[in-house]
Amino acid sequence: MGPKHILTATLLVLAGCAGLPPEQPRPRVALDTTAGRIVLALDAEAAPISSCNFISYVVFGDYDNGSFFRTVVRDTNTANPNPIDVIQAATPRGSDDDARPPIPLERTRDTGLRHRAGTVSMARDGPDSATSSFFIVTQDTPSLDFGGARNPDGQGFAAFGRVVEGLDVARRIQKMPANAQEQLTPPVVIRSARLLDAAPSVCTR
Repeated sequence: MGPKHILTATLLVLAGCAGLPPEQPRPRVALDTTAGRIVLALDAEAAPISSCNFISYVVFGDYDNGSFFRTVVRDTNTANPNPIDVIQAATPRGSDDDARPPIPLERTRDTGLRHRAGTVSMARDGPDSATSSFFIVTQDTPSLDFGGARNPDGQGFAAFGRVVEGLDVARRIQKMPANAQEQLTPPVVIRSARLLDAAPSVCTR
């Protein structure tokens, strides 16, 4: 049985055992952190690759005991000509977690999504290199969109959902103490990440 079939079977079993409600247009994921609860609604219709990839890490428990480990604040990010406001999270294995293959970049040019306050997006280095690390945008940051200059390649980042509960928690995390390398000291632990709704059918095909 290949990885996709294992994921499909796992999602179907979880949906049945947990008594999840019928598929929602934007399935939600709840992050229980040491700073408070954050709920994300994923746009699997506009960004199916990123959404389903994120859901796979969630259902396998990969984010449990991970952390929000990085904060970038526009007012202090003056070394970059395109400052941003984000907090970044990773699994316990770190931001370069390669437990699964990287996914193709879903450009905002194609999805129609934008990096506005509350957007959740995939962290990456080069195009098509994102795995598990994601970030939450705390203020409108168009330089993260396709054609924006935050990343020198101009391809932007893959937005795939938004915060529907706990944006105040994300903003509080952003203001927590950090060192000169933008690392939160200490990191904010993600106690658990749980899928609240049935996985969208696009993720089980």
